[in-house]
Amino acid sequence: MPVLHRNARYNCRIIILNGKIVLIRPKLYLANDGNYREMRWFVGWTRLAQTEDFVLPLFIGRITGQRSVMFGDALISTWDTCVGIELCEELFTPESPHIAMSLDGAEIIVNSSGSHHELRKLKRRVDLITEATLKCGGVYLYANQKGCDGDRLYYDGAAMILANGVVLAMSSQFSIADVDVQVATVDLGAVRAFRAARTSRSMQAARATPYPRAKAECALAVELGDFDNSVRPTDPIAVRYNTPSEEINLGPACWLWDYLRRSGQGGFFLPLSGGLDSCSTALIVHSMCRQVTEACLRGDEQVLKDVRRCVGAGADYVPESAQELAGHLFYTCYMGTENSSTETQERARHLAQTIGSYHVDLRMDSVVTAIVALFVLVTSRTPQYEVRGGSSSENLALQNIQARLRMLLSYLFAALLPWARGRQKSLLVLSSANVDEALRGYFTKYDCSSADLNPIGSISKHDLRKYVAFARDAMELPVLDEFLNAMPSAELVPHSESYTQSDEVEMGMSYAELSEFGRLRKVDGCGPYSMVMHLLHIWGDQLTPREIAQKVRRFFFFYAINRHKMTTITPAYHAETYSPDDNRFDMRPFLYNSSWTWQFQAIDALIERIESAQDQ
Repeated sequence: MPVLHRNARYNCRIIILNGKIVLIRPKLYLANDGNYREMRWFVGWTRLAQTEDFVLPLFIGRITGQRSVMFGDALISTWDTCVGIELCEELFTPESPHIAMSLDGAEIIVNSSGSHHELRKLKRRVDLITEATLKCGGVYLYANQKGCDGDRLYYDGAAMILANGVVLAMSSQFSIADVDVQVATVDLGAVRAFRAARTSRSMQAARATPYPRAKAECALAVELGDFDNSVRPTDPIAVRYNTPSEEINLGPACWLWDYLRRSGQGGFFLPLSGGLDSCSTALIVHSMCRQVTEACLRGDEQVLKDVRRCVGAGADYVPESAQELAGHLFYTCYMGTENSSTETQERARHLAQTIGSYHVDLRMDSVVTAIVALFVLVTSRTPQYEVRGGSSSENLALQNIQARLRMLLSYLFAALLPWARGRQKSLLVLSSANVDEALRGYFTKYDCSSADLNPIGSISKHDLRKYVAFARDAMELPVLDEFLNAMPSAELVPHSESYTQSDEVEMGMSYAELSEFGRLRKVDGCGPYSMVMHLLHIWGDQLTPREIAQKVRRFFFFYAINRHKMTTITPAYHAETYSPDDNRFDMRPFLYNSSWTWQFQAIDALIERIESAQDQ
């Protein structure tokens, strides 16, 4: 909680025992990158292993019976052990406090954390804590926040207890339950034996910086005379990590449910195109309905209360299946035009029937024609598609009319479809733009990628394809074979036997290549020149240096001209470190010099040197 000490605001943990404040522990190292900006609000405590006296506000002092308490970086001494406190980000820093605390005698480290979910991240957390207790010995209690905090992040729980390098207990990584408690029995004698057996650790402990001790008048272990041989230390467990596909299936679904129940809306509306991306979003909502239904059938009173409020049902309503619940909460719509194929229309219809969504199938050609007719009336010029002899400007404008109309229709139907069914609440609109297309800018600004929420906005096409294959088997949905075998296409231009619009052909790069570009740009901090240098090693066996350079130049050209789209991008579930959803904190310009003059000249010179050396 925020605590104002000497007119400086600190992010603190308050340790309370039997109605008394034992210690106020300010955070030492603040998270101030990626998704976090703690330094907007707080300052870190810089006086390591030091404390000060904190005078309590009068109304709190009257409750606790105290006038002042210890404030700062200290350990807590009970009658039989010593407890250290590590806060969230501090675990991930090179000089983690648990090291110095353990050397000064802290046998138990507690960490109340707010660590968000990312694909493949849980193992990193477990490895860090395992390494901490393996090197230092001791018990580590890690509690992590659960649920959606009202923004792009989902906190995935996975509270755990470790001792001397092994995991004793861990909660599920994803759950729609509000509270999850983990319990383990540990032997403090084993901790002491573990540490005493390591001479090098004892040498470092002998010169460790002493910490102030806050006194806690209690004992955590039993007295020898009260020994109960029926209570035995908890055995280690083998940690099972969810696959990325399982994480996609569970994480965004929990996030959507938390957002829905807290927003007070009546459900979700999704433009279902018949493609892989909107299919993935629909599957995530289906997963949400499955988890919610299972919780209702288990008798979870909080979930039942939330469901009844969202669907407007009575106090005795209990959904019997995910499909039944989807019929109340999930609305899908296929918005076809003359450029749409019967294959995508049928795929969308089959999927909607399978998962139970309330589905609408419409053709919007009359609306498209009306808008084009207005332009013709004003200018006396009739735009044509490129395949019919039009220019690229005409072609793009005609495609964007269709794309942007889908956004308008989405919000119209999200507002009124429930009303048409005799219901009062409106719907949250879902988007289905993946992270690769966002980085490349391969979407229309203010099309149906513009929505209230995007469950897949930081997930790569590669991971989404694997997810759909997983869902086909895990949720027994054979209809998904149709989506896996289909070619990605926007279906915004006329198609014929000789031409079919293809996403990867239009982008000039594959989705796999886009994922590589995204990681190098964001995670590794590469610009055009350094990206070519990296890719010469990664792709050198498949592509020539000049081909690699051309692909990088093409990516950065489109990345630059489409930067403005990041200013309006739909809030997306955060699942990848290379996602564009950090635009909230991005201080870079959104108008770039797309010619990249110096960088591209340096790339040309590099390629010429490489080719010259190869010729020799």
